Amino acid sequence: MAIATINPATGETVRTFEPHTDAQVDERIARAADTFRTYRRTPLPMRAERMLRAAAILEAEQETLGRLMTLEMGKPLAESQAEIAYAAEFLRWFSEEACRIDGRFAIAPNGVGRLLTMRQPVGPSYLITPWNFPMAMGTRKIGPAVAAGCTMIIKPAKQTPLSMLALARILEESGLPGGVLNVTVGEGYGMRLGGPVEEVCSGDLSPELLFRIDHTQAGGFSAGRPT
Repeated sequence: MAIATINPATGETVRTFEPHTDAQVDERIARAADTFRTYRRTPLPMRAERMLRAAAILEAEQETLGRLMTLEMGKPLAESQAEIAYAAEFLRWFSEEACRIDGRFAIAPNGVGRLLTMRQPVGPSYLITPWNFPMAMGTRKIGPAVAAGCTMIIKPAKQTPLSMLALARILEESGLPGGVLNVTVGEGYGMRLGGPVEEVCSGDLSPELLFRIDHTQAGGFSAGRPT
C-alpha cells in the first residue's frame, strides 16, 4: 500500500511513495556494506569538506527547505527555517570533529609495554529519524557517520520522507559518494523493515547499529538491540 505524505494544514496529499520491499532494503544494506570498504579510507579533510559544502547548500536553500518541511509536517514556517540553520550547524560541527579523529599512546602499568589506541570506522550504521525534527535529527546522525568514515542506511519517519530525500540530494551534490547514504522509505519502524534489520542485527554484515529512539514505535522495535 502506498504511503501518502499529508499536508496537516489542509489534509491534502503532497506526494505518495511505494514502501520499499524487503528485497529493496536488503539491496541498500548490501550497498552500504560494499561502499564501506572504500569509503572508510577517505581522507579526513575530504570528509570535512563535503559536510561544509552541504552546510552551505542548506543555508542557501533555507527558505525553500523550510517551506517543504512545513508542508509535510506542519511546523510554523519560522521554526522550519530555523531548523534548517540548526541542521547546517550539526554538519559544521562534525566537519571540524572529522579532522580531530586521533588515537592514544600510553605507557603500560608495568612501565615496559606501550599501549596504542587507534580510532577506526566500525561499519555501516542504521539510523532512524523522527517526524518532528526531520532535517536536524538527520544531520545529527549523518554527520558523525560521515566524519568517522561509516556508511549508512537511514529510515525517516513515514510522515516526513521529503525532508530526508532533500537532505540526501544535497549531500550527493556536495560530493558524498553514492552508496554512503542509503535512504529507505517504509510503512513503520518495525513492520516492513523488521526482516532485513533483524538480519543485520543478528548477522556479520555490520558490527555497528546506531539507533536513536525518537518515537514510541522505534523504541518498541529496537528494544533489546544495541543502542
